[in-house]
Amino acid sequence: MTASLPRQASSSPDEPRRPPEDPRHKFRRRALTLLIIVLLIGVPAGYLVISADQSRNSGKDKEAKYSATGLTSGWPSRVQRRLYQVPIPGNATDVAYYETNNWKTSRLYVQFSTTQAGLDQFFKGVGTTRAALKRDHITISERNQKVVGWEITGPGPWWGLGHDQKDPAPTQDIVVNGSVPGHPMVYVVSRTIP
Repeated sequence: MTASLPRQASSSPDEPRRPPEDPRHKFRRRALTLLIIVLLIGVPAGYLVISADQSRNSGKDKEAKYSATGLTSGWPSRVQRRLYQVPIPGNATDVAYYETNNWKTSRLYVQFSTTQAGLDQFFKGVGTTRAALKRDHITISERNQKVVGWEITGPGPWWGLGHDQKDPAPTQDIVVNGSVPGHPMVYVVSRTIP
């Protein structure tokens, strides 16, 4: 019996032969893979860190701005007016507001000037009437006045009303200054539990 040698696998003439891989090429390929992984993970993570920092700084800027100036001239958003149930009449002027939020209570401070008809419209929207006002009854506490720089003193007459509602509806403290005939100035502190 004759022993036969194992046959060598012949490569197809169409199939090119691969040269052995150059160690430098292998290093570049691994470095490129590592760079892509770092970019895919690092860039979004870096963006999140920067975004969180900007958001925190923005909150601090807003806090400093509002604590320095108190009321902001203009109308509160529709969402704020609906949430705090402060229906400012369409003909109101000198409108300004300020909102505070904490874990226990959220408050919206609003002031505006209106007409007698606008005042009736406001009280109807709140769910009460002007008849519920009591003369010289200042329902907005001194602490709440200080928050926005109100000084509810001086020429009046002053009229006030505390409008309590069941949770989760807000509770409003309302004071009206009638010193300018036909154009009452209204001060409202509406508070709700978040």
